[in-house]
Amino acid sequence: MGALTRENILEVQDIQTELVNVPEWGKESFVYVKGLTGAERDKFESSLMVLRGKSQTLNMANIRAKLASLTICDEDGKRLFTETDVQALSQKSASALQRVFVVAQKLSRIGDEDIEELAEGLKADPFDGSPSA
Repeated sequence: MGALTRENILEVQDIQTELVNVPEWGKESFVYVKGLTGAERDKFESSLMVLRGKSQTLNMANIRAKLASLTICDEDGKRLFTETDVQALSQKSASALQRVFVVAQKLSRIGDEDIEELAEGLKADPFDGSPSA
């Protein structure tokens, strides 16, 4: 078998979904959670960064609701929420959001070490003026 072609890669349906039981939202309550696309993961990670002057900080506020808004979907993978729903979602049960968060992390391969890596990257001065080789 040879290497994949451009067409092979673009045609494959590679975003996984998983049905997740969220009993906090009802006895027999299930939601679909999907993995992030590359663009959605970039959007999620950039939503955690705050630029203040020349320094950046990691903003963990509503991290579970942010990821839930990007990953809770219908059975066809269409998102149920938008970024404007993050505040409302953040008021839902922490336990329920954690269930969604854990599955979304798994499907998108976002580990705790990835969040820590973002924080570590902020410690380096992005404006240090070092030319790249």
